Amino acid sequence: EVQLVESGGGLVQAGGSLRLSCAASGFSFDVDDYVIGWFRQAPGKEREGVSSINSSDGTIEYADSVKGRFTISRDNARNTVYLQMNSLKPDDTAVYYCAGVLDLAAVTSGVPLVEYEYDYWGQGTQVTVSP
Repeated sequence: EVQLVESGGGLVQAGGSLRLSCAASGFSFDVDDYVIGWFRQAPGKEREGVSSINSSDGTIEYADSVKGRFTISRDNARNTVYLQMNSLKPDDTAVYYCAGVLDLAAVTSGVPLVEYEYDYWGQGTQVTVSP
């Protein structure tokens, strides 16, 4: 059974940094192809894609709102994907979710930032950025 568990959220002042982790189980980063994406949902807003990484070719995508500030990476030994978030703004306040898909043949975009491309979801971690 595939499971994704996020951690690393918290309260930080504007301009600060946080690193989120998405620990995956039920498949192996060393053996299986996958796409892992990060999404966020602020109160009263729809969930939006933030970043994604495709293991088969290493391609990465970022939403325009986070380019230059956020960095996605992976650690195969830990079966974990990270989202390093720098220069945080109050607008980054949201619940952050990681999502995964293993059937890459069904993915229409190599590094999707849309919810319907993903099959597995974590429970989310809260990120709050104070002014």
